[in-house]
Amino acid sequence: MAKQLNLLSTGQVITTALHTEMQRSYLEYAMSVIVGRALPDVRDGLKPVHRRILYAMHELGLTPDRPYRKCARVVGDVLGKYHPHGDQAVYDALVRLVQDFSSRYPLLAGHGNFGSVDNDPPAAMRYTETRLASISHEGMLAEIGDETVEFIGNFDNSQQEPTVLPAQLPFLLLNGCAGIAVGMATNIPPHNLGEVIDGLIALIDNPDLADDKLFELIPGPDFPTGGEIVGNTGIREAYTTGKGGIVLRGVAQIEEVAASRGSKRRTAIVVTELPFQVNKAGWIEKVAELVNQGRLQGIADLRDESDRQGMRVVIELKRDTNPQDVLQQLYHLTALQTNFGAILLALVDGQPRQLTLRQLLQEFLKFREQTLSRRYTYELAKAENRLHLVEGLLKALSQLDEVIEILRQAADGSTAKIHIQSRLELSEVQADAILAMPLRRLTSLEQQNLQHEYEQLQEEIATLQRLLGDRRELLKALKKDLRTLKRKYGDERRTKIMAATVEEIRGQGKQGTEDKENPKSQIQNLKPETPPEEAVLELTQRGYVRRYQPSGKKPKTDNGLSDNDFVIQTALTDTDKDLLVLTSSGKVYPVRVGDIPPTTGRSPRGTPLITLLTNTAQEASEAVVSRFLLPENSETTDMILLTKQGRIKRLSLTEFTNLTRRGITILKLKDDDELLLTQFTTTGQQAILASSGGRLLRFKVNDEQLPVMGRTAMGLQALRLRLQEMMVGCVAFNTEANLLLVTQLGYAKRFPTSALRLGNRGDIGTQVFKFANKNDYLTAMVLAKPGAEVALVTNHQRVVRLQVDTVPNLDRNTVGESVLQLNRDEKIITVAELGI
Repeated sequence: MAKQLNLLSTGQVITTALHTEMQRSYLEYAMSVIVGRALPDVRDGLKPVHRRILYAMHELGLTPDRPYRKCARVVGDVLGKYHPHGDQAVYDALVRLVQDFSSRYPLLAGHGNFGSVDNDPPAAMRYTETRLASISHEGMLAEIGDETVEFIGNFDNSQQEPTVLPAQLPFLLLNGCAGIAVGMATNIPPHNLGEVIDGLIALIDNPDLADDKLFELIPGPDFPTGGEIVGNTGIREAYTTGKGGIVLRGVAQIEEVAASRGSKRRTAIVVTELPFQVNKAGWIEKVAELVNQGRLQGIADLRDESDRQGMRVVIELKRDTNPQDVLQQLYHLTALQTNFGAILLALVDGQPRQLTLRQLLQEFLKFREQTLSRRYTYELAKAENRLHLVEGLLKALSQLDEVIEILRQAADGSTAKIHIQSRLELSEVQADAILAMPLRRLTSLEQQNLQHEYEQLQEEIATLQRLLGDRRELLKALKKDLRTLKRKYGDERRTKIMAATVEEIRGQGKQGTEDKENPKSQIQNLKPETPPEEAVLELTQRGYVRRYQPSGKKPKTDNGLSDNDFVIQTALTDTDKDLLVLTSSGKVYPVRVGDIPPTTGRSPRGTPLITLLTNTAQEASEAVVSRFLLPENSETTDMILLTKQGRIKRLSLTEFTNLTRRGITILKLKDDDELLLTQFTTTGQQAILASSGGRLLRFKVNDEQLPVMGRTAMGLQALRLRLQEMMVGCVAFNTEANLLLVTQLGYAKRFPTSALRLGNRGDIGTQVFKFANKNDYLTAMVLAKPGAEVALVTNHQRVVRLQVDTVPNLDRNTVGESVLQLNRDEKIITVAELGI
């Protein structure tokens, strides 16, 4: 029998009340869970596990421009260096950072199976790969090496880890957060990046901004899976108190679909979006269970038609069933309508606090201001140290003969160093730099480079001192950074906000219809000088513009137009908006829609657009290249500008705001060059350029291939042109499509974009058109939309309409098919898409 240990016979015994020991131990455990696991920090919006994952990947060099690395490697690094917990817990946290249906702005990019909205599990970490997403690399880790945040030792003091990441965006609001601690929980909904940045800038400009104004800029959460928020009472309560219930619905339409059995068509409810965090497969199973139990009436069939293009669940209804009644039952009995219990709880200075929306934004701005101050202080010290060295080098070069004399007479390096310090009045650091200076620095060019560096350092130091000495300048820099990030990563709102009564929220009334998705347009129209009226604009090929009221009698499309003119663009707008006119000289002029004369029976042809511009533009005889209205998402949309001689530039549409009648130059051109065409685009799309020689170049539209430039920039080389060659076309697209290629001698063919390899801007491109005549060349390239019609315009002012679908689809080694019989000396000069 083992001998029993007598633990109480030796040592000191401290008598402690049981309730005291339990209280102390439980509080220590609770605070450990609160601070170390469950709650996010208000500054960077991350829990410790997420922060450690991102920092470990930063140390591994897994930047967006580097190859993916196995998730098992990342998890191993996180466990071994920073997070001594289970590997599955770390991998689960990593997976959520990749999932675009869990995070509004995923912080990691993944390669492999990371699960789905059907609650399918992700593949094991040995199969999946990951790297940092652009938004986390730039917006959270870019400044971590500039002494912006404090570092502490890890669990065994073998490594240093940051206490917080130097986030440039309030990721706590952008991606939201959910966590259950001890005795408290947090559940912060995600928001739209553009709206949050607008709110931050408004608070910087006016710290006492009224809540109503702030809520107009940030109207509500924006969930990654879309959906609809019913009513804004819960949103307002959450934003003002830190806690509130937000009613969230899926998006459903009533359609006529082909029946699953037989050839007849039936009414169906089609669900295209589900509320945030609702499992689609589980929801479909629940609906089927309710139908089988007889609790849900009127449903004939239920099927999931979702694919890579998006979600589509079809609920086929029985005949004589009211679809609105079934929809209300779905809202009432299933998770098609849920309540998101928002709790804005986060760690502030290491303590959990329930915050309002204003307090969350103010805490982030306070942290961002501190981060910028520390960064600029670090950069200033670095620049001053370098300036000190450069001053010493320049002083030594100005007294080069004396330095050489000292070196010749010195017995060793230490003696030379002492003599250089005393005779040239230099510091020890400067003397060391002079002795380490290679002989090539004695050349005239190197001396000029040092002088140039000296001047640049002085300018940089002056700028940094101004930023650190003047808080207004610091806030200006902060706002500039925020606007840059908004332009790069901002996107459209996914979740609509619908007005509703209490009965509708309970699922007993009709669905709300008032859309509050775009509060900015409401802000702009609060106090108009004159009530704006709706107007329809028609723009023709020959440069005429026609305006009429939507409710009025619309002139026939060809009524009053000449035989060789036709409508190429139709738009619905307001009379207080501006029609922007871009000319071949690279200038843009605004024309107020209300100033365009209404089209009447006396002037059915419309008004020449050039006559509505300033006298300067008319006297310069500038040709109109493009005319457009600013889209609603102009802050996230850019414009591609292409010149005849092959220069290309991407310009933000924010450059087109607040224009005067005199216009502005948006593209600097060489004397013999001119603007050829424009094209709207967004980051992530692809573009294809076409040359008159029949070569096409396909590349991605991003900051690496085609960076956004300012108004005064000339642009970059688009495609390498041969002699006598010029640019003829540019298209931007999201998904694979067909192109319509037309030559000046009337040959045409359709060509799939998928047949073009992805290249880099400035490459020579791929030859895709073989010409039957050596004098022929490509004259136009447009997207061949199914069922579309284009107009071929010749130099004899003849207009011929062509159905795109009648043009054959051919490979790149073919001539094409003749689509137009031309007269002698007649050539096709323009191919226009009809905008009727």
